[in-house]
Amino acid sequence: MFENVNMDELLTATNETFYMTNISLLGTLVIGILLGLLLFLTARGGIWENKVINAITASVVNVFRSIPFIILILLLFPFTNFLIGTIRGPSAALPALIIGSAPFYARLVEIAFREVDKGVIEAAKSIGAKTSTIIFKVLIPESLPALVSGLTVTAIALIGYTAMAGIIGAGGLGDYAYFYGFQRRNFDLVFICTIIILIIVFIIQFIGDFITNKIDKR
Repeated sequence: MFENVNMDELLTATNETFYMTNISLLGTLVIGILLGLLLFLTARGGIWENKVINAITASVVNVFRSIPFIILILLLFPFTNFLIGTIRGPSAALPALIIGSAPFYARLVEIAFREVDKGVIEAAKSIGAKTSTIIFKVLIPESLPALVSGLTVTAIALIGYTAMAGIIGAGGLGDYAYFYGFQRRNFDLVFICTIIILIIVFIIQFIGDFITNKIDKR
């Protein structure tokens, strides 16, 4: 039934998809939380209220969040080539994956922080807690279920991004399905790649929901 599928090549493509997803998700987590914190803290009534910084950060987030991913990859070719030394392969896809997904996650982080009870924050401020203490002892712990849930959504979006990146030679299941499946009319290969991507998505969703339910004490 799947006579056109080479298991070694399929395994390599799957590993490349995991590599791109895991590394870019880590970068997205760090940058997304930093941007989300900046948006929250500099907003009106925030601890670091600053209209200029908030407007600049929001503009950057909105711009990169709005650019279609496939166009973003093309726009970042010079930067990627400078940073990685090539525009092909799984590592070359990482800058676009991180820059494309971090602003999306940043907005989810900001929303998660906004849902934290302001009374708890005010109570921490009234006893002289430093900003770092409020962030690590109040904001992040209180919003952790929402942060994990948002990261799960972002991880699933990243799977789709890696598939799109494969069309321009980034490797992974998208690359394998397009160049070795679609272009050669080997539709059984396209089908099996789709099934594997769906399985990965279901696994990520299951893990994300499991962790969220475990840490949600409400």
